[in-house]
Amino acid sequence: MMARLAGALVVSALVVGALVLAVSTSPSHAEQFAARLTQIAPGDYVRVGECAEATAQNLDGIANTGFVVGRTAVAVIDPGGSLADGRALRMALRALTPLPVRYVVMTHSHPDHVFGGAAFLPDHPVFVGHWRLPAALANRAAYDAGRLSAVLGQDAVGAPVPPTLLVHDTATLDLGGRVLDLQAHPAAHTNTDLTVLDRSTAVLWAGDLLFVGRVPSLDGDLPGWLRVLDRLAALPAARAVPGHGPASVPWPAGAAAERRYLAALLHDVRAGLATGTDITVVAANAGRSQRGGWALFDEYAGRNAIVAYKELQWE
Repeated sequence: MMARLAGALVVSALVVGALVLAVSTSPSHAEQFAARLTQIAPGDYVRVGECAEATAQNLDGIANTGFVVGRTAVAVIDPGGSLADGRALRMALRALTPLPVRYVVMTHSHPDHVFGGAAFLPDHPVFVGHWRLPAALANRAAYDAGRLSAVLGQDAVGAPVPPTLLVHDTATLDLGGRVLDLQAHPAAHTNTDLTVLDRSTAVLWAGDLLFVGRVPSLDGDLPGWLRVLDRLAALPAARAVPGHGPASVPWPAGAAAERRYLAALLHDVRAGLATGTDITVVAANAGRSQRGGWALFDEYAGRNAIVAYKELQWE
């Protein structure tokens, strides 16, 4: 434990030194970024996102992002929530390795995971995503950019970069003696969910298929999400990086609280539909038994119930 803490402090010190010299990112965000960067396994680095909504101070750096370093190349896993956030990630990476960024993997379409992509264009990487991701970005990027610009300011926002390597089922990326297994999933958290398994370290980068501490946000298929969690539980992973939460958790045990919440939400919405209960009443009550321990629960629980209600009424 002490060795891991010492390693994390060394990483933070190195990155702070590089980031505070940068003029393209505010010193406050650079320092916050460095303080949240840790090495969870050899070559696997995670920046823990702030448990908050997007603000001008956090520059939408609210999701867990990071990178995997191989022998000859690097893969970025989610490039950040804004152009400024992506630049901070890129500088943190450069403070630790000179290896080329060969891939930028996007785990799904939400802005806090993809809007930093343009920061990596100078590296000429291959941008990787679920086969449905290009359409999802085309449909929502302008709207998301407008909302982010109102909070962060237009210069900080940037725009997502559409993937050029599309994963229809599974794919592998070779970083030189280090293989990443990619898997595209049916609709769950969104309809663009993609996971990354680092074979060398048994680390699963789960994206927003896994929330820990911050309440899950439903934008896809509720029963499908539970099925995907079952599928992921069978993978040979020892730890998982959640899209929101700590840098990593044991796998599959780390998904237990999320599974309980999603199962309760599913049960309550189906019960409401079976009795003809109005959607507003269901939204006010579904999943509330699981309220304890979740940050931002009141902000998202009602919306989750409404999304589930609209989906499940057609079962």
